[in-house]
Amino acid sequence: MTLRTSPAPDASPLRRALHAIEVLEDRLEDQRKSSTEPIAIVGLGCRFPGGANSPAAFWDLLQSGRDAISVVPSQRWDAVAFLAAHPSTPGRIVSRHGGFLDDLESFDPAFFGITPREATRMDPQHRLLLEVAWETLDAAGQTPDRRAGRNTGVFVGITGAEYGSLQISATGTQELDTYHLTGNALNTAAGRLAFVFGLQGPALAIDTACSSSLTAVHLACQSLRRRECDTALALGVNALLSPIGSIALSRGQVLAPGGRARTFDASAEGMVRGEGCGGVALKRLSDAQRDHDFVLAVIPGSAVNQDGPSSGLTVPHRPAQARLLRTALASAGLQPEAIDYIEAHGTGTPLGDPIEVGALGDVFAPDRETAHPLQMGSVKTNFGHLESAAGIAGLIKTVLALHHEAIPPHLHFSHPSPDINWCGGRLSVTDQLTPWPRQTRPRVAGVSSFGFSGTNAHILLAEGPGSVESQTRGRRTGLPTPTFPPPSANRTRFRRGLHAARTITGAPW
Repeated sequence: MTLRTSPAPDASPLRRALHAIEVLEDRLEDQRKSSTEPIAIVGLGCRFPGGANSPAAFWDLLQSGRDAISVVPSQRWDAVAFLAAHPSTPGRIVSRHGGFLDDLESFDPAFFGITPREATRMDPQHRLLLEVAWETLDAAGQTPDRRAGRNTGVFVGITGAEYGSLQISATGTQELDTYHLTGNALNTAAGRLAFVFGLQGPALAIDTACSSSLTAVHLACQSLRRRECDTALALGVNALLSPIGSIALSRGQVLAPGGRARTFDASAEGMVRGEGCGGVALKRLSDAQRDHDFVLAVIPGSAVNQDGPSSGLTVPHRPAQARLLRTALASAGLQPEAIDYIEAHGTGTPLGDPIEVGALGDVFAPDRETAHPLQMGSVKTNFGHLESAAGIAGLIKTVLALHHEAIPPHLHFSHPSPDINWCGGRLSVTDQLTPWPRQTRPRVAGVSSFGFSGTNAHILLAEGPGSVESQTRGRRTGLPTPTFPPPSANRTRFRRGLHAARTITGAPW
């Protein structure tokens, strides 16, 4: 805040009035700057299909263009028994594929001060959140300590709650206890992180369907700007534990029979379900610079809105999506031409993709040169739609792309969909690893996520201030470009530790 010298005691009333006005103007300017301050991403953590259990492993999967879709693990449900050739078959699923984690059962409860009995009652999503939150804080240089009492907020995007029903199916009501409640409620997914790690900022579980985790990021940024917290964890998680959701989506003809998300392609036939967990640690940029944090990327602006009266409750609304994009740009003070890349929601459905690209064209195409088209891609082509964790997966992918100065390939794209308006070549799909080097102006990208409830979210991402070399003079010194900042050695203390909390699956379907 600007410091102004008070007027002399014998100053005239007019001079005193002018001084008061100047003080008020300074306060308004400080408030404006605070409400629009960029937010720094200072830590990442993840568990994604294909063995992407760290940001480095995730980048390896992305840059190599690896497809991480697999057959449904037998521990979840019998994919062959549920398979049907036609999506309208009652009680059956048109596909036996999805994006699954390598190991959803291994967990070391003692590391987090949790008893084995409590751990068996905990939804695997809660366990994933504990691991990923710990790694994210550790990567940000804030190894969790219950005694620290940090003013850190927790914002968790989470939708599913299948595990509670599985427990009752497997053990009956005689085994129910308090741990069943705390282990399966969505609210404790956030509250447990604050409890275990000694975090005393806001702790919220957010459910806006598939836009949950990006909405969590947006709310975390708002909370930081309002100084409700000094650091924020924003996470998203999803686990596929039963066939119920897949059966319903199959009957609705939403799932891809071929088991691949062919987003934006002429052969797109539907979505592929997936699971995983991702998290980011956030700070106000000024605080991150003061603390010499390694700034991976910056969030200059974001927006959340609702489709409102679309043609159906779950049908995307092009005007609302375009309005969302414009609101996010305005919040960051950016023009559409400043955006190089969009990490699209891109579910691969013949209905949703043309609507999304149509909105992108409405906002980004009019003043863009065909020589510099807007690049687009979707991580869903790598490992499916992670639903409540979908947005955070796309966000982390884009942070890594900025960091490594390359846009990963968008898979399963060979024939552009004729139902999509490509705006005369001003919109383009990045179907191969594409260099994205630093330029004279900052590189900026957008990440979109749309919920079938109608809630839409968009986050803008820009490269961190200064070069990678200048940032390495901070706390994390000596990092060669483009090596990702390594976690501390403490990470291995619980990674794939004790098998003390086996997930209850295989209910008698």
